[in-house]
Amino acid sequence: MSRIGKKPVPMPAGVSAATEGQTLTVKGPKGTLSMQMLEDISYDIQEGAISVQPGNDTKRARAFWGMHRTLVQNLVTGVTEGFTKTLEITGVGYRAAMQGKNLRLQLGYSHDVNIAVPAELSVATPDATTVVISGNDRQRVGQLAAEIRQWRKPEPYKGKGIKYRGEFIFRKEGKKK
Repeated sequence: MSRIGKKPVPMPAGVSAATEGQTLTVKGPKGTLSMQMLEDISYDIQEGAISVQPGNDTKRARAFWGMHRTLVQNLVTGVTEGFTKTLEITGVGYRAAMQGKNLRLQLGYSHDVNIAVPAELSVATPDATTVVISGNDRQRVGQLAAEIRQWRKPEPYKGKGIKYRGEFIFRKEGKKK
């Protein structure tokens, strides 16, 4: 039995959910999000909560039960609070700046890296070494953060590169004489 799946997803005041065919739609103060429902999972929208249960006793239904409950929780959290990822840039001459709807990164390459920011996300650079990505869709926020980080992953000797805030970089000892 799924321990996560047993708990119903609470819906705060101002959040409503509806199903149309195989689509679950959640509306809240920060917008509207939707996801495709799985046939093996039953979604029960009650007053103030959404409960997710396996529709049948197959292995596939039990396997997806907890994950789909978490996906529904991400929808509710996204339309109420939103999600934020913060990236930190470490290295001499490494900088980030917003230019219109593009994020411009200087990462030690012979050229600047320009990344187009999707319309549903907002990217801010409070200083030259910090990038804050926020939006209501957790998957899109994480995907953009991963694409930015991929340009210069942190290396283990000096720690230079782009890392998530709070991420631990295992440091190695350098050469010995």
